[in-house]
Amino acid sequence: MKISKSFLLLFFKKEVLAFFLFVVVLTLRARADFEPPQLAAAGAHIDGDLVTRGAYLAHMADCAACHRGAGSALSGGRPITTPLGTVYASNITPDKDTGIGAYTDDEWVTALRQGVARDGTHLYPAMPYTSYRLMTRDDALAIKAYLMTQPAVHAATPDAQMRFPFNIRFLMVFWNLLNTPGHGFTPDAARDATWNRGAYLAEALGHCQQCHTPRNFIQGLKSSQAYAGAVQQGWLAYNITSDPAGLGAWPARDVAAYLATGRADGHGVAAGPMAEAVSFSLRYLTPSDAAALASYVKSLPARQVAEPAPPAPASGETEAGLGRNIFAGACASCHRNDGAGVESAYAALLGDPSVGDPDGRNLLQMLLHGGAIATQQGAQAMPAFAQAYSDAELAAVSNYTIGQLSHVQGQVSAEQVAQARHTPG
Repeated sequence: MKISKSFLLLFFKKEVLAFFLFVVVLTLRARADFEPPQLAAAGAHIDGDLVTRGAYLAHMADCAACHRGAGSALSGGRPITTPLGTVYASNITPDKDTGIGAYTDDEWVTALRQGVARDGTHLYPAMPYTSYRLMTRDDALAIKAYLMTQPAVHAATPDAQMRFPFNIRFLMVFWNLLNTPGHGFTPDAARDATWNRGAYLAEALGHCQQCHTPRNFIQGLKSSQAYAGAVQQGWLAYNITSDPAGLGAWPARDVAAYLATGRADGHGVAAGPMAEAVSFSLRYLTPSDAAALASYVKSLPARQVAEPAPPAPASGETEAGLGRNIFAGACASCHRNDGAGVESAYAALLGDPSVGDPDGRNLLQMLLHGGAIATQQGAQAMPAFAQAYSDAELAAVSNYTIGQLSHVQGQVSAEQVAQARHTPG
């Protein structure tokens, strides 16, 4: 049977039309508003009105860590570097032109939970809307109520600089179909209220997976390796599952203490992005929410991420002596030779994962870029040493520190230090 060209063309057009209608239906279904099952809202026990509760929730959602800008805690503009390009945190002050002042309640909930701005622009998932998707509408609107009480700052957000084809925003429709939950948070009836609150804090508000779960080539979360650890902007977000390489040996009380204060005896001090999370978010946890979050984290099934073989260790008496001399001159005055810390418990290094990692990834970030954390006892800080020492010197002191305090062979090379110098800390 002979098939005419016009018939084939018509058939092809119909197939294409059917495909796009299928995509539209799926997209509308994914974007359809929903309300998760009733859940005791995190922070509902906080005394005060809607704005007070919204302030607590905004801290738990870690809004200020990303959206802080020059001159305002929430005016945005901070660059967020990803493997696919650089995006800039938006202005979430009540300014009507450059912020969220003109957003209706529905538009705000759509942006927060579905990643679509009021003008229809699809947000990039550096904004953790795939986690906020699980947030209740009431909590989302409480956060909005709080944000609307903050000073309005006129500050336009720079355009994202993404690599092709990710600079085509429309493609986010397909990305969302693959990576965004189509449901809200559902409490586990087999678990108690404490565990369920912790699950909601971790999965929805705190968006813990966004840092601690590895990503695939299109930057979607690898659910099969949830919470098993991932590299974020040069820092290693540690494995926080119950695996022995994670938090398996940590008592729940130590997990709660670390979350709320940024340190726990025998486990070191939060640094880098985790120090930011403590400073801007987790230190505001109520004791009951800290315990709930710890309860959930301690229940995470053990998982590991396969790591590549480490490079050959740097060796030799020359490097060992160099590292020992640098540690004695620049480090021991705060950390002591045995790592127990001088004056402040935040200077203690014993048990810190950063000095137990042979690759020294986070240790290098601290040495190069320094760090700070806000605590109930005031700000605690470490200076940067990038300008004071060469790549070889920082490799030597890293390997000495790892060997001296954790009794494992450090694998840090001068080449690794050179690469880390150019990785944002």
